[in-house]
Amino acid sequence: MSSRRSHRRAAGLFLAPFMAMFTLFFVLPIGYALFQSLQRVERTGPLGMGGSRTVFAGLANYEAAVTDPAFVDSVLRVLLFGAVQVPLMIGLATVLALLLDSASARAVGIFRSAYFLPYGVPGIIASILWGFLYVPGVSPIVDLLASAGIQVNFLSSDNVLWSIANIVTWEFAGYNMLVIVAQLKAINSDLYEAARIDGANAWHIVRHIKIPLIRPALVLTTVFTIIGTLQLFAEPLVLRPLANGISASYTPNLAAYSQAFVNNNYSLAAAQSVLLALAACVLSFGFLSLTSRGGADR
Repeated sequence: MSSRRSHRRAAGLFLAPFMAMFTLFFVLPIGYALFQSLQRVERTGPLGMGGSRTVFAGLANYEAAVTDPAFVDSVLRVLLFGAVQVPLMIGLATVLALLLDSASARAVGIFRSAYFLPYGVPGIIASILWGFLYVPGVSPIVDLLASAGIQVNFLSSDNVLWSIANIVTWEFAGYNMLVIVAQLKAINSDLYEAARIDGANAWHIVRHIKIPLIRPALVLTTVFTIIGTLQLFAEPLVLRPLANGISASYTPNLAAYSQAFVNNNYSLAAAQSVLLALAACVLSFGFLSLTSRGGADR
């Protein structure tokens, strides 16, 4: 009994630093955001110059958020972005991982580093780099297409969302690829040998062995990508001075940022942030539930 108690005490001591940091930098900020989302600032006097006080607002900030057409449009825009970009990201990462894992692959280390290298570039720097490649008169890509008779404006209202999707895919496909590669390396090579003896070709091995066995990695990277999509912020913020189609509430994160640091409405920004966090939880756990049910049905 005393031995078990000492083991629990030792485990608690090992977990204490993590729990302290988790509480300080995760639980408390979320709790404070919830608290602030239920407050509002009342101003008195002419033009609000008579003073201010913070009062309880209940769900008024949440009502203002969900009835704000600009915020609702930003949520729908990000959902459209995710519906296209998440499958594209995971599909590209899977293809790259399978190519690196193929028996005929050469210089695997070089290509793996090249694919992963964009992940090491901060999002703001990546957006600046791609911004130069999108601006007409500066971009060699636009000039090359123009010389071929193709006129394209990557920063127009119709195209800028997909230009952002290109930046995000360039940044994070390599990271997701490494997660999938790690899962591929964990597969017992005897399975491949047995499949070849049974007459399976490379496509059969990929379809019936590799893809089913990397399912946990695909689920994990998809959840990461869903959450990252809802957090879209740095790319539209950097490209905003270059693209007229990017408004102050182009994405939910950008809308909350504008409310907090432009309009000084921290309570409404907190409510929008909480709603965004709830959406991320619903979509992530919904996807996990769907995939776990699909796995159980098999």
